[in-house]
Amino acid sequence: MSLAMNLPSFHLYGDPPDEQAFDFIHIETISSRSSIHDWTIGVHRHSNLWQILVIEQGGGEMRFEVATTAFAAPAVILVPARAVHGFQFQSMTEGWVLSFTEDAAQMFGERSNEAIARLKVFALDPVIPMTGHEQAARLRALCAGLLEERLLSREGFVLATHGYLALIAVEVARLATGRGCSGAVTLQPADTIVEKLRKLLEEEFRKERSVDFYAAKLAMTPDRLNHHVKRATGVTAGHLIRQRVLIEAKRQLVFSSQPIQEIAYDLAFSDASHFVRFFRKYTGTTPQSFRERGGSIDLD
Repeated sequence: MSLAMNLPSFHLYGDPPDEQAFDFIHIETISSRSSIHDWTIGVHRHSNLWQILVIEQGGGEMRFEVATTAFAAPAVILVPARAVHGFQFQSMTEGWVLSFTEDAAQMFGERSNEAIARLKVFALDPVIPMTGHEQAARLRALCAGLLEERLLSREGFVLATHGYLALIAVEVARLATGRGCSGAVTLQPADTIVEKLRKLLEEEFRKERSVDFYAAKLAMTPDRLNHHVKRATGVTAGHLIRQRVLIEAKRQLVFSSQPIQEIAYDLAFSDASHFVRFFRKYTGTTPQSFRERGGSIDLD
């Protein structure tokens, strides 16, 4: 049984998946959904929804891929589409959950989703502490305004909700940029070729591991693709390909009960021993040891 069958996939948590969701923006308080689930949001993912959580009071623990991270108010949490995540909130935690499809940020033209593209970089380290009450107050006002627009559906509310989404994304990007100045994250503008490569990887990584294949799809030579990706990200295209395979392997080891041989087959390795050698080479441990420890090694 594949991970996709073992790991729940929702539209909003508890709702059936909606693969056709388009231009979708939704906001609710953390307590409105979490309290009815005993403040526990089980491990799951969304195929096409980004989420921004604004933690105003309380805190808890977040499962993000195979790592567990503690968080406390005031903070912002970024969850990209397709990322495996779950929450154990402290009782009475309060704040906001903003969910949106990425296309919703593209209403205002070609450059309108610049803040969203930057969020992809920041989401590699998903918890962003807020350092002052002013930051929390600005985000609270924006989230409350967005909720009001959704509930009242007044004339022009579609334009208004997109405006609020853009303003919230900009505010979060500013917070994360400040974190970058302190050394936790280095802000890099989104690179078109790297973004196209990442999208191709999502579609093909189970079958295709060759830099030659991805270079041909992008109308580049393998050397040029590696050089471009290295300049933009600090690592080669081959590294990105291997990391995408490793992320999926780690997900299946931690979040499914599949035998290692079946995981190897699902990821198109010729046999289990080939998969074990690959995994040990790039993580320093065996798949079995990784599973027994519950994924308690660095994702990189």
